[in-house]
Amino acid sequence: MGRLVGRAIGLDVHRDFCEVAICEAGRVRSAGRIETSPDMLERFAHSLGSEDRVALEVTGGAWEIARILEPHVRRVVVVSPDDTGIRQARAKTDRLDARTLARLLGAGELDAVWMPDERCRVLRRRLARREQLVRSRSRAKNEIHAVLMRRLRGKPPVSDLFGVKGRRWLSELELPVEEAETVQSALRHVEFLDAEIAAVERLIAREALRSADARRLMTVPGVNVICAQTFLAAIGDVRRFRTAAALVGYLGLDPRVRQSGSEPARGGRISKRGSASARWVLVEAAWSVVQQPGPLHAFYERLRARRGHGKAIVAVARKLATLFWYLLSRGEDYAHQQPSLTAKKLRLVEITAGAPTLKGKQTGVWATRERMRQAERALAQQAEASYTRMVSDWQAARPQKTKPAGPRQVGASVTPGRAPRPSKGNVARQTTSP
Repeated sequence: MGRLVGRAIGLDVHRDFCEVAICEAGRVRSAGRIETSPDMLERFAHSLGSEDRVALEVTGGAWEIARILEPHVRRVVVVSPDDTGIRQARAKTDRLDARTLARLLGAGELDAVWMPDERCRVLRRRLARREQLVRSRSRAKNEIHAVLMRRLRGKPPVSDLFGVKGRRWLSELELPVEEAETVQSALRHVEFLDAEIAAVERLIAREALRSADARRLMTVPGVNVICAQTFLAAIGDVRRFRTAAALVGYLGLDPRVRQSGSEPARGGRISKRGSASARWVLVEAAWSVVQQPGPLHAFYERLRARRGHGKAIVAVARKLATLFWYLLSRGEDYAHQQPSLTAKKLRLVEITAGAPTLKGKQTGVWATRERMRQAERALAQQAEASYTRMVSDWQAARPQKTKPAGPRQVGASVTPGRAPRPSKGNVARQTTSP
């Protein structure tokens, strides 16, 4: 293949080959296939010109292909399949897909997705591996529960079936040979997966201790190291987002909006665009956050009274994303944190990372820590009461709006005629006053 200069090149990537198309001076032509291997991609990269641009869709190997091609071309554009319209095309072949990418790139109509740096890619891979291991462990544990159900053993007499007492109880059960073999095999699998999970969590914890952003996010009660690291791996550099609303939309926590003609805008379910794992950890963190006293708990209670538990939890997750943007953008810790709780979480991260424990080396510390925790909870309850009063005063002074006519309801977060915007309460603004 001859040397290409100043052209737009589209790659339709598959496991074994890449279909190539070239757009030059508004004309698109197919250029055959190349093998999807490091050697062939390197040879292909050397055949390109320094002013060429290359476009390809996000796939399993897209980032590695982009890494190989980047030093040899002007730009490599990795795009989302949802932004190309290729999926909706009536005629869809590898050749047509490559030609479409080349034509859109030549016309300047492709928006590149953000390419994570090496540190972010490593963190994402470790978190994904941990998630796979945890799911495998859950399946192994479910096999044991299934054995107990088949043999009508009822509820185990211990709270933790896989702890010391639970394993002793399992070993004393009289089960048929095949069921006993299943239990022993599953227990060996659980032990192996526990060791693998501990190994990958050790790497994640060590990275968190080196990250000021991760430690800052953990100052929020209910946010642990996995939540903080998953959030940071999903967004990368928070400075990419000019506003908190942009971050909320990137994570898919913004409500969908429908508006046509003279009808008011109506809000629906969240868009669920972006990282599913980041949304999941934010929702999981929201379950823990609402158990702690503070403004976020008051926010949850206020929404739960009007919209129910499920929607209130999602709203708290969205509030957490907004709060995280302010914390990272301003370089501040959470104003309503509980310092002893934060210190405890960081100490657990250090132990997970491999630091030695201090069992038996501290005396008379527990009572002091407990008094500190109670004092901090009292301060958090004061902050919650202050937030509740502020919202009540704001609602009392707010002008009453007439309810729109019609059988359908306008969403709580949607102003008639306008798209929804994130809440601008004091919790999101990160004020230092209670």
